[in-house]
Amino acid sequence: MRTGFDAALYRMLAWFSPGFPIGAFSYSHGLETAVASGAVHDRATLQSWIGAILTHGAGRIDADSLRDAHRAASAQNLEALSAANRRAIAYRATSEMALETTAQGEAFFATCLAVWPDPVLECWGALLSATGEGVCHAAAVGAATARADISLACAMTAYLHAMAANLVSAGLRLGILGQTDGQRIIAALERVIGKMVASALTREPSAFGSAALTVDLTSMAHEIQYTRIFRS
Repeated sequence: MRTGFDAALYRMLAWFSPGFPIGAFSYSHGLETAVASGAVHDRATLQSWIGAILTHGAGRIDADSLRDAHRAASAQNLEALSAANRRAIAYRATSEMALETTAQGEAFFATCLAVWPDPVLECWGALLSATGEGVCHAAAVGAATARADISLACAMTAYLHAMAANLVSAGLRLGILGQTDGQRIIAALERVIGKMVASALTREPSAFGSAALTVDLTSMAHEIQYTRIFRS
């Protein structure tokens, strides 16, 4: 059992805090359109929507991307790290989803480099600058948490919890539920995320992919939605 101050835990809490400057609050991952159409309108439908994103959509892609980036950064393999990052970006179904992951990823990575410098991350950053590639949020988190000696399971759990919490927050701001019901959703998704982490840790890299077509379609519709408050 660990005793005393846990620097890795402290850093992880900072990185997944709502106050960490990545602009997560400005994205709804297509939820805004789903609410406008009536497809998501209460606690039950929001919970189902978020569960589908986590299990079959971006959550699955991000869990696998974080895993691969974490392992590559642990081995200081920049080629494998860049490959994981490129694949994570390529599998976004819409322009807004690509923006969502790269804008947050670049903000996360830049802040980490500025505040918690690390030689491996700095080398990767130089490589990204030279090639002009974007940074997937999940890949950046995987690399940073590996270099901070945060276990893969803990990093993945924190990342998926933050994703779920941000979608719940979007639902609150869209006015379809209150704070207590929001926390009921977070509680209900605990088992879902637990199963996701367990499967991602053992899933073969060749099983990479997603199947959340309704979410993809709402994201496409959001691009031309007349009135909106979110960027995705």
